[in-house]
Amino acid sequence: MTTPNHLSPGRRLRDLMAEPGIMVCPGVYDGFSVRLVEQMGFKTASISGAGVSETNLGWADVGIMGYDENVRASAALAACSNLPLSADGDTGYGNAINVYFTIQGFERAGLACLMIEDQVSPKRCGHMAGKQVISAEEGVEKIRAAAEARRDPDFVIKARTDATAIHGVGEAIRRLNLYAEAGADMVFADALLSAEDIATVARNVSKPLAVNMGFGIRQRPTTPLLSARQLEDMGVKIASYPRLLTSAAIQGMKNALGVLNQSLAEERVIDRPDLLVSFDELNNLMGLPRIKELEARFVRKPE
Repeated sequence: MTTPNHLSPGRRLRDLMAEPGIMVCPGVYDGFSVRLVEQMGFKTASISGAGVSETNLGWADVGIMGYDENVRASAALAACSNLPLSADGDTGYGNAINVYFTIQGFERAGLACLMIEDQVSPKRCGHMAGKQVISAEEGVEKIRAAAEARRDPDFVIKARTDATAIHGVGEAIRRLNLYAEAGADMVFADALLSAEDIATVARNVSKPLAVNMGFGIRQRPTTPLLSARQLEDMGVKIASYPRLLTSAAIQGMKNALGVLNQSLAEERVIDRPDLLVSFDELNNLMGLPRIKELEARFVRKPE
């Protein structure tokens, strides 16, 4: 499925960022999701830190997943996809020195971009109550270390602030501009609560703005769901959908297991092919044609 590319992942992501219009990034978290996003024609994707944590560890996104688990999962996704992928580096797993080595680890793993946020560790999902943030000065130190750590100058640093929920939109804008001055290539204010807030941040930051759209998040208050065109008109450059696929996967499994329970209760076979992909489609998505091609070239058939 993957093919060599003479451009680094960071360079390819920067080229996409330079194209006109908004960049849409579905949130991926495993081999199924990243291959499907690529097959469906998307040019890039964001690895959902929450999705990786929840699907690998089975616990909520409250900072339980560590560096090793995160970078290992992200490397696997980068290895099975041609997409330039952005990963979620949480708080950088410590202070600015930890951030320095975190950046280098994710760059070696084949990622195009890493996001570093200014929450107090252990962090939590941006739409959960109880968040706290470090000082803006410490956040600047982390982003400065991140920018200097990269070996490929095209590797993209994404700076996230969670200050809105605690200190308001004005402080979020101030922090994002400080992080941009420190070396961030794109910025992200999490948990903005209105379209007006999104537009205000987009107008007042000095680097491309990313916004998360909350498919699958039903609690309120949270970021309003807007179309990509609406976001583009506000000045947003990157629209991410981090929980769309994880929430859809859970609902799909619930539907299938519900049919299985019905089948057991009624003691009969219930065939619902509309709930499942075929075996052939699954194998094609997972790269079996490529494996067969390699077998034909390198594996000698028995006499």
